[in-house]
Amino acid sequence: MDIPQIINKDEASIGGMGQGYLVAGKNVDLRRWDEEPGNACQSSCRQYETVGYLISGVMEIEINGQCATLKAGDSWLVPAGAPHHYRIIESIVAIEATSPPGRFQHKDE
Repeated sequence: MDIPQIINKDEASIGGMGQGYLVAGKNVDLRRWDEEPGNACQSSCRQYETVGYLISGVMEIEINGQCATLKAGDSWLVPAGAPHHYRIIESIVAIEATSPPGRFQHKDE
């Protein structure tokens, strides 16, 4: 992970939750979400911190019992260990970074 990386969108591997894995370093990784309306995830708590940016679409997010509707240009932070879930209202494209990297050591499962 000390070597420079360039990941083409079409070559990104897909994780178990549907996320497109982009670049990853020792302390942070980047992933892309392309989700359709009606998709929702069950509440979960992860061992990593997540920051996200909504490129397009509309979604609801609930973090620690607080609910918000996000639109293109909005961003969010999910602290490590915080219960959270998402619901897609309009098709979205979003980018998230996780620290430490969520894709390693089965943290995304």
